Amino acid sequence: MPDQRVALLLRGINLGGRRKLAMAQLRDLLTSLGHTGVSTILASGQAVVTTPRDPAEVAAELESRLLGETGLTTDVLARTGAEMTSVLAGNPFPTADDDGSRHAVVFLRSPLSEAQLAGFDPAAYAPDELVARGRELYLRLPAGFADSRLSIAVGKVRGVPATTRNWNTVKKIQALTTA
Repeated sequence: MPDQRVALLLRGINLGGRRKLAMAQLRDLLTSLGHTGVSTILASGQAVVTTPRDPAEVAAELESRLLGETGLTTDVLARTGAEMTSVLAGNPFPTADDDGSRHAVVFLRSPLSEAQLAGFDPAAYAPDELVARGRELYLRLPAGFADSRLSIAVGKVRGVPATTRNWNTVKKIQALTTA
């Protein structure tokens, strides 16, 4: 497999004082695993690496090494540069670029089942909106994350590892995966 840029998204890192991981430590760990071009974005658990390896294997190895070397238990989701470009292109909300902090993408390890999606009755969460597309859920949260019942409900879906990034961060990650 040729080298490719891969985004690694760690769930729940450095939020609310729990699951602390210094980004320098994450960069060092990824470099020790043989990846090159290692970059981190912000301090909330996302990195981009260059690797010839399968992205799912890279994510699984990082989960294992984080547990073994730091005691940190977290899910790691991976997306290639091409997948991140598709995420940007697939956003159904034209207002995302105007107010990226009120739009988000939930990255899933696998798509939600029809039964899981049925639990998100649009009327129950209005004016918040959710659109499912494959392994991503797109959220529009007009009042922001803090007061969104939808973002809380999405975070409670069981059985599918997931992590959420606001639209501004998604764009930064995508730019690094295609640089």
